[in-house]
Amino acid sequence: MILGLSTSTYTLLHVLISLVGIGSGFVVVFGLLRGKRLDGWTAIFLTSTVLTSLTGYAFPAHNILPSHVVGAISLVVLAVAILARYMFHLAGPWRWVYVIGAALALYLNVFVAVIQSFLKIPALKALAPTQTELPFFAAQTVVLALFVFLAILAVRRFRADMPGYQASAASSR
Repeated sequence: MILGLSTSTYTLLHVLISLVGIGSGFVVVFGLLRGKRLDGWTAIFLTSTVLTSLTGYAFPAHNILPSHVVGAISLVVLAVAILARYMFHLAGPWRWVYVIGAALALYLNVFVAVIQSFLKIPALKALAPTQTELPFFAAQTVVLALFVFLAILAVRRFRADMPGYQASAASSR
């Protein structure tokens, strides 16, 4: 039992929250690439991604695992991205801080999804049973390269001085 739920139910809930975070994260990043804020999607992405990291800590563990470290990094990145987006309204350097934070938070979720895929999907597990084999390394390298490319492109394309932003935020750049 985890927080009053069976382990399998809790795991399913955690996975569903993670998938919402990944799906909404891609919508947000592609919105950034098109120069769009997508406020509703952003709120869903940030909330579900924070919940993904937080719910990961409830799984039983006797020591600190790599997943705990990734979760902690994700929460720090998300805290900075949330501050950049909602407190500093993307003014000045906070625009690129938010864009990179959002892309990095999504990358960390996808990074973990790739790991979990190689652990749980029989065909992938057969290709990389210890996750030290070339297929695993290649998959993670492609994912990293894709996110670096998307983040750079999003920083270049997304501007905070769009209609609907506070004049003070836009003028403080």
